Amino acid sequence: MEITTKYHGVIETDEKDILQFQNGIPGFLEEKSFVLLPLETDSAFWILQSTVTPELGFVTVNPFLFFKSYEFDLSENDKQFLSLKSESDVSVWTILNVKDPFEESTANLQAPIILNTKNNQAKQIILNDNRYKTKEKLFKEKVTK
Repeated sequence: MEITTKYHGVIETDEKDILQFQNGIPGFLEEKSFVLLPLETDSAFWILQSTVTPELGFVTVNPFLFFKSYEFDLSENDKQFLSLKSESDVSVWTILNVKDPFEESTANLQAPIILNTKNNQAKQIILNDNRYKTKEKLFKEKVTK
């Protein structure tokens, strides 16, 4: 399947790699079909790219790479909605608010994206946890070159 992307131009992707957001993403409820593409080779950052709308691509990251103490419990409803059978079937991503300079970028820890890696069903959930913010600094300390 050929798709036009925000960051990679026109690419070929396999149908089996398409993620299905049955209810869309908050703010983009009509967008239900996405793929995860690496931003660059060997990068921690990935693009959650709409397969329908070329200009809709979110920079994402596995939050556990940057926030070691990040934790939350999935509700039984969310587990059922995504048909999750095992914790090992779960992949977690957070959408970044990319800033200039990049070191000022933030992660939305309040609304992680949960992906069932077995069936590619996905959902952005909203946490009721005041430990996490929608704009959590990705780099806690100043990055020097």
